[in-house]
Amino acid sequence: MVEDVRRALMEGKCSLPEVGAVAAGTTRDLPFVLLDADGCEVGPVSAYLRDLMLGDVSPLTCRSYGFGLLRWHRLLWFLQIPWDRATEAEVAALVGWLREAHNPQRLRKRNGASPPPGSVNLKTGKPSLREGYAPSTINHNLSVVSGFYAFHARFGAGPVGNPVPASRGHRQALAHRSPLEPTPVFRRGRLRQKVPVQAPRSIPDHLWDEPARRDGLRP
Repeated sequence: MVEDVRRALMEGKCSLPEVGAVAAGTTRDLPFVLLDADGCEVGPVSAYLRDLMLGDVSPLTCRSYGFGLLRWHRLLWFLQIPWDRATEAEVAALVGWLREAHNPQRLRKRNGASPPPGSVNLKTGKPSLREGYAPSTINHNLSVVSGFYAFHARFGAGPVGNPVPASRGHRQALAHRSPLEPTPVFRRGRLRQKVPVQAPRSIPDHLWDEPARRDGLRP
């Protein structure tokens, strides 16, 4: 049964219930907290976010990590799997769902004023955001979940192994690298998405001069 639900999530045939929320905290060391479906604070997440704040991250980083863990816990709640019994199969289901799901922050106006998702601005060369979750967002969510379990593993909590697969080549390549050396090329870890390299953007001279001519600053 659980395997069927995982497959349905990965194929985009069902969506995760929008339960739980990221809410403002009441203390400086925990500016944001994760609440479950009953409005109760999720203790393991609060412990991790508090540890991040001790590392002098910004409150916005804490908020970003909170939303990443909200997506993860929504999947675990939907599958009825405790956080400390999660496996790589659940991580794969999360990646598959993020690849197929619509990002609620990408809703566009239907009056034709907004460019089509994924199109490129002909003047600036800047691509518009696609409808779903970007590869960089999926990779960031994997890093958040991996850090969450790495934190609890130091205290003997959580599953035996981190459910997020790691790239051994990446860790070995960066373990003793001097910052003056060029970054080595390595294979992506399993489930990590390929992030396209954007070409440098430029504006043609005649378009650069348009605002100045319109304002009377240039002939």
